[in-house]
Amino acid sequence: MARPLRTIIQGLTHHVYSRCINKQSLLLLRKTPFMLEQVLRDTQEKYKFKLISYQIMDNHIHLVIQTIKGESSISRIIQYLKARFAERYNKLHNRSGPFWNERFKDQVIEFSDNPEHYLRWILWYLAYNPVRKDLVSDPRDFPWSSINCNLDPNHKSRVEIVLHEHFLSLGDTFEEQVTEFLYYEEMYVKRLSFLFEAGC
Repeated sequence: MARPLRTIIQGLTHHVYSRCINKQSLLLLRKTPFMLEQVLRDTQEKYKFKLISYQIMDNHIHLVIQTIKGESSISRIIQYLKARFAERYNKLHNRSGPFWNERFKDQVIEFSDNPEHYLRWILWYLAYNPVRKDLVSDPRDFPWSSINCNLDPNHKSRVEIVLHEHFLSLGDTFEEQVTEFLYYEEMYVKRLSFLFEAGC
């Protein structure tokens, strides 16, 4: 069966997901997450795009990227990022062969029934990944995440994050935006608790 074609329309927001080879837990080992953040910065220098969110987990990575009209496609951006990271990881660990398990997966936020709601929801879904994995009890405490950029105006991110228009539309000031954004966290936590109690 032929693989589905990527959406090549520029200016869209993509939720990107990619796993390590054989689903191995390789990304949180020692210097590895720092190296991945550096490759993210290198990719930002090479291509013009908006990084809305990132979440580094033990065996996969989530990115929310908005491409820019007239600039590079999501495929080119992610292919560069994955290739450069694999190259550096293999050199550091004196290994060869693929690092990533698969062709990356992506969903276009704007193609959902309610893009504003979906974007805000996905940011919390990603942030709660380490909570669901019992790595932390509060997503704000996980170091390999960008969620605090949406919560604290003084947060110093190691990777440049751009606040999405669907976040900015939550209010006229950052304080108003955060207040409304926290309602989405409440809804997500309630859903998470329900699924836990239901044994899902």
